[in-house]
Amino acid sequence: MMIWQAIAERYGFLALRCVLSGAAIRCEAAEAGTSPVPSQVQGLSGCWQGDGTVMEKPVWIHLAAKPIVLGAMLAIDAASTAKNDKSDRYAAHLLFGAGPETAPHPNAQHPVSAFWADSFGGTFAVTGSGTTLPDGFDIVYHYPQQTFLNQWRKQGNHLTWEIFTMSSGSVPQRLFAQYRLQSTPCTSTDHKE
Repeated sequence: MMIWQAIAERYGFLALRCVLSGAAIRCEAAEAGTSPVPSQVQGLSGCWQGDGTVMEKPVWIHLAAKPIVLGAMLAIDAASTAKNDKSDRYAAHLLFGAGPETAPHPNAQHPVSAFWADSFGGTFAVTGSGTTLPDGFDIVYHYPQQTFLNQWRKQGNHLTWEIFTMSSGSVPQRLFAQYRLQSTPCTSTDHKE
């Protein structure tokens, strides 16, 4: 058996393409059997900037999103600065991937798993889960004192991200933060793999 056929049979044709293409092309292939990152999440890849409000405070915000761990997840680094006080800064590192498939989903909805870590430190790191929608996805994070619903919506080069506190009945209670962003070229200071 030829070596190329053995590679294709064992690791798939993507692996074969990567071997044959040489080092000029970066190839990613998650572990066999890994569910792909939903397209609504993967569509956030790249860089975004805009403004918004957090607890009614005006802020500037920048997002840098890229596939990580061989394309099995998407990482977003978010950084914001208060418009009225440049020393008032915040940063978050968000991870998204496919959630567990337990049953067929109506309307092409797919589960999404999530992780949130931010500049408040490890005590406030939390996992989340949600589902895709035709124009984005929703994620719910349960903290000990509060639950937050994150709604991500993308239309072309425009992205909205709204965060609501939740009542005990899983109904959005009040707007916590909202951002309006546009796609922007990534710079050398944005993370790159």
